[in-house]
Amino acid sequence: MLSRALSHDLPRSRWLAALLIAIVLGLAFAPLLFPGTKALNVAAKVMIFIVLVASFDLLLGYTGIVSFAHTMFFGIGAYGIAIASTRLGPGWGAIALGLLAALLLSLALSLLIGLFSLRVKAIFFAMITLAVAAAFQTLAAQLSALTGGDDGLSFKVPVDSRLASYYALFVIALVLVLALLRIVNSPFGRVLQAIRENPFRAEAIGYRTVVYRTLASVLAALFATLAGALLAFWLRYNGPDTSLSFEIMLDVLLIVVIGGMGTVYGAVIGSALFVIAQNYLQDALRLAAGALEGVPLIARLVSPDRWLLWLGILFVLSVYHFPTGVVGRLRAMSSRV
Repeated sequence: MLSRALSHDLPRSRWLAALLIAIVLGLAFAPLLFPGTKALNVAAKVMIFIVLVASFDLLLGYTGIVSFAHTMFFGIGAYGIAIASTRLGPGWGAIALGLLAALLLSLALSLLIGLFSLRVKAIFFAMITLAVAAAFQTLAAQLSALTGGDDGLSFKVPVDSRLASYYALFVIALVLVLALLRIVNSPFGRVLQAIRENPFRAEAIGYRTVVYRTLASVLAALFATLAGALLAFWLRYNGPDTSLSFEIMLDVLLIVVIGGMGTVYGAVIGSALFVIAQNYLQDALRLAAGALEGVPLIARLVSPDRWLLWLGILFVLSVYHFPTGVVGRLRAMSSRV
């Protein structure tokens, strides 16, 4: 039963399985285990990033496509919910209409980008997607009558309870991750991996690589749109810096590398590690600085203001010790036993 739910893509490592179980149980019981607004927001952000990163890995890890427009679709999903809820009021009809409009827009844009850009070389495709994402962010900031401009949009949702919102988020994120697992382990997913390994050979044996890569781009965009809708539903706010910032794209790239490319489990582990470090590293450094207050040089080094430096150091160490990501390293260790 579990194997079927995971599309027969088992962890293949005891340590990896234990880590995945710990993350899923931690997210499932986060409101009970970690009371407080910050802990709940961190857990919700982990789930949203798992869906977003897994959808990006469908492009990068499974198909070999480097795209910088992924956060554009993330923002479209968030703006779809925000604009509809602001204009139509807090109702399920507004959310459904906003989500449908966002999915249709993402479908059209991803199809256009795929058809016009995937025939060019990888570096040119990456630059095209970067230009499109930058243009969309500028457009969202300037259309203040529709998007709220730089101030963004605050709105209400038909669920008042934060606990109910959290568990709705948990169930939807779980379903989306299982759906992505099904896609990457289907015959379609196998073809994508073949294209990643050798597109010329895949073309030679009869697969139209442009069609498959375009479909992968569309699917990744739709899942990113759903992740953006989850973000807006949880925050009840959206603005350009919230969902369209290039910093989010960089975070997604870092998480893919940390967790491991070409595996949905890498998105789960990488998102949990990165988001927790991003939100609690500063608090840990504050405690360390207080304990080492009498040692001037070391106290300065562990100052909370230098948390980005330490986050960068942790990232470099993780890449050095886990060149294939956490998932790849744990599976390699298990195969040697």
